[in-house]
Amino acid sequence: MRADASAVAGSPEEAYQAKPSRYFSGARVDFVARLPIDQRASVLEIGCGTGATGALALEHKRCGRYVGVELVERAAAQAREVLTDVLVGDVERMELPWQPCEFDAVILSEVLEHLIEPWTLLRRLKPYLRPGGLVLASSPNIAHWRVLRELALGRFNLADQGVFDRTHMRWFTPATFEDLFESCGYRVNWVGPVTAFGPKARVLSHYSGGRLDHLLMTQISIEATRAA
Repeated sequence: MRADASAVAGSPEEAYQAKPSRYFSGARVDFVARLPIDQRASVLEIGCGTGATGALALEHKRCGRYVGVELVERAAAQAREVLTDVLVGDVERMELPWQPCEFDAVILSEVLEHLIEPWTLLRRLKPYLRPGGLVLASSPNIAHWRVLRELALGRFNLADQGVFDRTHMRWFTPATFEDLFESCGYRVNWVGPVTAFGPKARVLSHYSGGRLDHLLMTQISIEATRAA
């Protein structure tokens, strides 16, 4: 996770020091389930936090090597205990040390909205992902009906987490999140909610033919592959 220094006083790292520990923890079970079982695979996660997702992927034999990049040292210190390797720094500014086609999958869980130029990062990461390699990413949905309600009432109150997180630099709808990846040379296979719709949302989605799904997703999840 990161923010630009222009958004807060001090360095980008300082913007996250006040975040509670739970902000950096929590495994993405949904992402791990989408990774094929392959102990030869290498996975890269940008914004790995304390390494919970990577630890789960290794435990369930979805990979044999899991590399993380994390901005905040206190989270990275925990990640080092469970991941193969952890780099600490601002991913938008640091030199990337990997070889071409080194990774079979890249995970970006709630990261891209924190970047100044997410397009640039996706293009930088592409050479390190093998052709056909998997990208799993998610981001809050600015088109959710509750967000639109707040905007209609003239409110955009910043918070410590969620869609109004004060460290966010970018905002996406499902359509613009998909466009982000396609414009950077990835083939989008699936876009949907991070959490499955509840009964009422399922009914609305069904009878609207999916045309209102952008109003119902709290978070956007995407699966893409690197185009050749």
